[in-house]
Amino acid sequence: MIRIDSTLTPAALRSALDRFFALSAQKIQLLEKNWSPEKGTPVFTIEGRYTSRGWTEWTQGFQYGSAILQFAATGDRDALAIGREGTLKYMASHVSHIGVHDHGFNNVSTYGNLLHLARAGEIAIDEGSHHFYELALKITGAVQAARWTDLPEGLGYIYSFNGPHSLFSDTVRSLRALALSHRLGHVLMGERDRKISLLTRLLQHAETTARYNVYFGTARDIYDLRGRVVHESIFNTNDGSYRCPSTQQGYSPFSTWTRGLAWILCGYAEQLEFLATLPDAEFPAAMPKAKVLDRCLETALATADFYLEYTPTDGVPYWDTGAPGLVHLGDYLNRPADPFNDHEPVDSSAAAIAAQGLLRLGRYLQSRQQTAVGARYFAAGLTVARTIFSEPYLATAPEHQGLLLHSVYHRPNGWDHVPAGRKVPCGESCLWGDYHARELALLLQRCAAGKYYTFFGF
Repeated sequence: MIRIDSTLTPAALRSALDRFFALSAQKIQLLEKNWSPEKGTPVFTIEGRYTSRGWTEWTQGFQYGSAILQFAATGDRDALAIGREGTLKYMASHVSHIGVHDHGFNNVSTYGNLLHLARAGEIAIDEGSHHFYELALKITGAVQAARWTDLPEGLGYIYSFNGPHSLFSDTVRSLRALALSHRLGHVLMGERDRKISLLTRLLQHAETTARYNVYFGTARDIYDLRGRVVHESIFNTNDGSYRCPSTQQGYSPFSTWTRGLAWILCGYAEQLEFLATLPDAEFPAAMPKAKVLDRCLETALATADFYLEYTPTDGVPYWDTGAPGLVHLGDYLNRPADPFNDHEPVDSSAAAIAAQGLLRLGRYLQSRQQTAVGARYFAAGLTVARTIFSEPYLATAPEHQGLLLHSVYHRPNGWDHVPAGRKVPCGESCLWGDYHARELALLLQRCAAGKYYTFFGF
């Protein structure tokens, strides 16, 4: 269980954030210098050097988005040039990519961050560039929403790359693509010019995910613990009936892959922030605003509480709560995580994602006059951030191309590098972990300055 330091404040982490962004600048330049686009997209490191993994091209937006975040945090013009030029040269295919559920990862991280900077007056762009970023975001939201499976009871979901039967927990974070597209006044056009609301599809996907991928302690099955998350739900596409839980990157359908848990926690917390800004009239009659906010809050609270309870004291989880080697670690939840153990790897990328979710959930509750409980979640997010912004999680070695160490990509497939003399993966980075650590650091930097940062804040 995480030991929350209630004395922490964003301002108390200022020196750690300054150090983090100084290292981040070095890593961005190192990757830019050594990566050839002909290799594909960098995904994770092996012996400190980024390599690709052709599964789906879901990480390129994190490469250039990281550079854009670096500028947002530090004013680094060289980083901005890397981000802008990389977006222009390499991201167009991601906007029109009909084969993945990752539009929120790739395109909000690039076009979205650039538009955010432009509208805030932090970068100067011409009118054509402004419209270009807006058009990219409009299209990406519509393309993502078109990857759709209808279900009974007015539900449905954006299906994963596995096919129309598959609902991934990760995809909640891709809802930010639909959110921005809707905010820019766009709709998805269907057969016979039918206008399909992107907000409605966002809400349907969020409800479907909460209903089937998140557990609430209601005895749905014998493994129904409140806040437990399944990576994937499987449906019969002939009649829309739910069939079973599943997983691609977790240990089993009946344990919790902790990065999937983090996607849910962060995704629902940031959607709470976004949806709260919309007028009641924009919500469909069958999904009124108050009911939607209550459901998102219920889901965020359940997953946050599960994360707090089933994560070691320093806030970094092992890669799956049911991983079989955990039994050999003894009372591992009542001490800091050990990335160098011989039995199961930790996943720092899950910690970076979850920390942002905890901070956003805490602030949302505080804005709703739930001051004490909100402060607890906010402090939990700060506690996790303090851990991962220091050794052994910060990659201080100058030759290491990664930024956040001890992340895991696909443990069941054995894709992660096991160093010589070790028994489990450790010491490596991944692009989504590095990106989300930067996004977390930018959020905390803004909070320390009395400001706030959201993906839709323009």
